[in-house]
Amino acid sequence: MAKPAERSPSVTVTTTSWTEQARAGHADTWKMIGNLDVDWDEFDSEAYFDHNYGMLRPDDRQIIGIVTSFFDDCRRRYPDTWLRHAIDVGAGANLYPALAMLPFTSEITLFERASSNCSWLDQQLRKPNDSWWQFWSEMALDRDAYGKINDPLDLLSRRAHVTKGNLFRLEPGRYDMGTMFFVAESITTREDEFQRAVGKFVGSLRRHAPFAAAFMKNSSGYRVGNVNFPACSVEEDDIVRALAGVARDVTITTVDSKDLRDGYGGMIVATGRKMV
Repeated sequence: MAKPAERSPSVTVTTTSWTEQARAGHADTWKMIGNLDVDWDEFDSEAYFDHNYGMLRPDDRQIIGIVTSFFDDCRRRYPDTWLRHAIDVGAGANLYPALAMLPFTSEITLFERASSNCSWLDQQLRKPNDSWWQFWSEMALDRDAYGKINDPLDLLSRRAHVTKGNLFRLEPGRYDMGTMFFVAESITTREDEFQRAVGKFVGSLRRHAPFAAAFMKNSSGYRVGNVNFPACSVEEDDIVRALAGVARDVTITTVDSKDLRDGYGGMIVATGRKMV
């Protein structure tokens, strides 16, 4: 994996905060940025949703197939297991990871740090956008566990609740299944923080709990609304290393995606079960 370059001594930044520098487009100011350096409350939830989830894209269709098939297979293999409490870590402006867990759990925590995203999630649970039906229709296609649910968005509003928090402070061993989509690599440029974030996510699960995680491949950072945000460039081997020792039965799948935005090389999905 390519290491972030050192900040060029020729770059002069006159603004005072990292967020101001990122907003102004000073790319070199966020080549070595940690999670605590970012004002996450400036995340524009509506802009992110409109760009990413206003309609079902082919890459998300493929991810849905991978994740729902994995969870459905877990249920068939362990039919007597009811996964009471699920978590979606870093839910952001995205409901489809929670929808993917809906048939298998009676409670879903939407765990999110940004106040803007927490407010957006609360609003979506009360009045969800119509585009989520496109995502659900894909999930329910030839999958009985999903097809049996007539009104998934109403059921989600009753089973899910939003919790504001920092993933680095997740309580260990609490949840029975989990998802984390485009979070660990999208909150820092630092490889050590990426590794910690993956470990904290899996660590929050109970022993043998199934999970699914998605990652942007080789991301160089991203822009939401008028603000740039940092990213850690990761590939498949980085994810394998992050999950080593904490997860078993891991499957890594690369998803073709080219036109969502500039500065990334596709998407990666990891499924598995917590080891200990």
